Amino acid sequence: MKFFADTAAVDDIAELNSYGLLDGVTTNPSLIAKSGRQIKDVIAEICALVSGPVSAEVAAMDFDGMVREGEHLAGLADNVVIKLPLTLDGLKACRHFSQKGIRTNVTLCFSANQALLAAKAGATYVSPFIGRLDDINIDGMDIIRDIRTIFDNYALETDILAASIRSGNHVSQAALAGADVATCPAAVIKALVVHPLTDKGLAQFSADWQATGQSIL
Repeated sequence: MKFFADTAAVDDIAELNSYGLLDGVTTNPSLIAKSGRQIKDVIAEICALVSGPVSAEVAAMDFDGMVREGEHLAGLADNVVIKLPLTLDGLKACRHFSQKGIRTNVTLCFSANQALLAAKAGATYVSPFIGRLDDINIDGMDIIRDIRTIFDNYALETDILAASIRSGNHVSQAALAGADVATCPAAVIKALVVHPLTDKGLAQFSADWQATGQSIL
């Protein structure tokens, strides 16, 4: 499974990238607004930091506006992925960009039928929102499993990008369900390494080592 950071915070992205844990980045209008910066500056800086795909989302709701904004965003860097809403105009724009060889991420997916349409439109990624489904008492992992089965049935090449991930359990469950990518807040990615038994074992090893009075160097 690939790990994308779901953030527009450049410092967090740089830190994760320094650990070698980052395969890409996703952003959205809310994350850009939270950064307090201009979208073109944020996307350009992120794309210079990471070599993997960086999703930049259009704000327009109509096909012509999506194409204009998407082409502008695609011009910022070679690793920009145009993020589009899962609407009819968004799917039309997805087809437009896919035919031009520009990668796309179709977002706000909440059903297997929507994911199938995104794949048929040529999406590079489709983003089912796990946490938001859980919020309305629908098991978000069911949609990952359903999409995986459908995509495998027809050898569809669109990657399943599990989004709206809230916890480490979401990450492991999405991996078991067959998601290709998990996009997570930086805090969730860093928390994956934490386990109380790891901490306990290190404390014991450290105490035993100190008792020997030795030095490796």
